[in-house]
Amino acid sequence: MTLREALAAGTRRLTEAGAEAPARAARALLAEAAGIAADRLVPEAGSPLPDAARAAYDGYLDRHAAGEPVARILGRRVFWGRDFAISPDVLDPRAETETLVARALDGPAPTRLLDLGTGSGVLAVTLLAEWPEACAVATDVSRAALAVAGRNARAHGVADRLHLLASDWFGSVSGRFDLVVANPPYVTAAEMAELPRAVAGHDPHGALTPGGDGLSAYRAIAADAPGHLAAGGRLLVEIGWRQGADVAAIFRAAGLRDVAVHADMAGRDRVVSACSAAAGA
Repeated sequence: MTLREALAAGTRRLTEAGAEAPARAARALLAEAAGIAADRLVPEAGSPLPDAARAAYDGYLDRHAAGEPVARILGRRVFWGRDFAISPDVLDPRAETETLVARALDGPAPTRLLDLGTGSGVLAVTLLAEWPEACAVATDVSRAALAVAGRNARAHGVADRLHLLASDWFGSVSGRFDLVVANPPYVTAAEMAELPRAVAGHDPHGALTPGGDGLSAYRAIAADAPGHLAAGGRLLVEIGWRQGADVAAIFRAAGLRDVAVHADMAGRDRVVSACSAAAGA
């Protein structure tokens, strides 16, 4: 079987399984199995697919046809133009989260930033890569997640500027920061039943939902943020698209100022921003 034949067969198989974008998925999985870059599949289309690579490809197709996302199979996801390793211990980063990065980069470069609940480290690592003079602290309650974040920090050359800390939100954090970012669990208990299988079946449950109304993480962050923001410091959090008004109200009640809700590329509320309460905070 040639690469061309394998790609056609894989595309048919995923189409029959009802997979999203089956041709693109088959291409990515075939390139991974064959050990070549995806953009080499066409130039090398007539090359034979070795037996071991074919077996690996068939296994990948089985997993994706059963609902496992391509990024989970590959163990990586592109975020803000960079490859990030992911594992079963961390969220698979979504494109919507890039809205938070864009909002952060719209503001002044921080000297010191904090990423709460870092997971794979996409926020902290991306911002450090974009701001070469900044340093960061990234926290998570999961040491396995911190290990993934550390791997990504090393891969992107920012490990010497990133301190990884086991902490439940601000629990073990000291000092003040020019920028605090977070993509906390926010799916409500009721919404969990509505999540696609690709999400609910593969992302860590605790990284998706805090239970209840989905707002408990924002309450915890808002309660301690004023004591950890430097004068003029900014707070940016990702939210569920129906939570803008609620999270904004939580932040205002905590004494934060300049609270605003920002939409993603689809026009849905995605980020809430705020600033420290006063210049002398």
